[in-house]
Amino acid sequence: MNGMTNVHYYPEAVLSRQVKAQLVQAGAQDRDADATTRALLHASRIGVDSHGVRLVGHYVRLLQTGGINPRPSTVFERTGPATGQLNADGGLAHPAAYRAMDEAVLLAREAGIGAVGVHHSSHFGAAGAFVVEAARQGMIGLIMSNSDAAVSLFGGAQPFHGTNPIAMAAPVKNSDPWFMDIATSSIPFNRVKLYRSLGLPLPAGAAADNSGYATQDAVAASFLQPLGGEDFGFKGAALAGLVTILAGALTGAALDPVMVGTDEEQNSRKRQNVGHFVIAIDPARFVGQAAYDLAMGSYLDLLRSSPSVDPQHPVMAPGDREWAEARRRIITGIPIDLETERALQLDGSKSYL
Repeated sequence: MNGMTNVHYYPEAVLSRQVKAQLVQAGAQDRDADATTRALLHASRIGVDSHGVRLVGHYVRLLQTGGINPRPSTVFERTGPATGQLNADGGLAHPAAYRAMDEAVLLAREAGIGAVGVHHSSHFGAAGAFVVEAARQGMIGLIMSNSDAAVSLFGGAQPFHGTNPIAMAAPVKNSDPWFMDIATSSIPFNRVKLYRSLGLPLPAGAAADNSGYATQDAVAASFLQPLGGEDFGFKGAALAGLVTILAGALTGAALDPVMVGTDEEQNSRKRQNVGHFVIAIDPARFVGQAAYDLAMGSYLDLLRSSPSVDPQHPVMAPGDREWAEARRRIITGIPIDLETERALQLDGSKSYL
């Protein structure tokens, strides 16, 4: 949202306080509200505003209507030397995903790799929030999640897969992690909603209207196209299927095409049964810690010194842009659109910086 005039800027501490207060007031347990706030601020901090604090209103509505269980009894079961299953009991997904990653890291400390499936969860926002935690503990973290149908198949005329994100973080000695967080759709649907609130047109090849025709009108957009768009969307559709298999079929979660839809979830007491699949890998148990650190350093040096088409815009590693934005927002504050500002009960005329 850089350069937009219809936003106001707030420090992270103010947003964190307001987000948690909204969740607790809606019935969330204190520890669940803490974890959810932490995940939302991760996204807002690094510039992924579509999945940041603007989502708090969505979670509040679900807590109030019963679409999310405000008092879940999350249960983790170890199923093997390096595997486990976590039942999120219909609660907020963010604490469940953090717990799954913590359990996967513990498994990896024993076995070198740990994998945890999560079922009966819900929308977990920006997937990257959870893999960063693994990297901070010296582990490579990988997470993916399925979701309700919002993306067409390649050449399809109706939604079939969810946006099905995949995120990974790899630790880098004395530096921020290598960091990737992508949807297998052209864009996340929350970006469509953000563009609606900002009055912006969508990128070409990102979405389709009710009839299945491509549109750049955020208001007219009914569902998304897979990553790769009209010409190469078979790649995104296949990746979405990979996520559905690992996060849905393997965990016991609902499959994308038959999962309770977001609109139905918001307007009834039905719950989605979203699935996540989490992996933690200990580099020391493969090539060895010293060799891994050396290889990652060499790889990133080679990458960042690779020539670019435009000398004014050097090539960057995944995560470079996000970590730079996080450092910038410490100074400028986090931009909040007016709709989110009202939802958080913030006063845009007041200076919080």
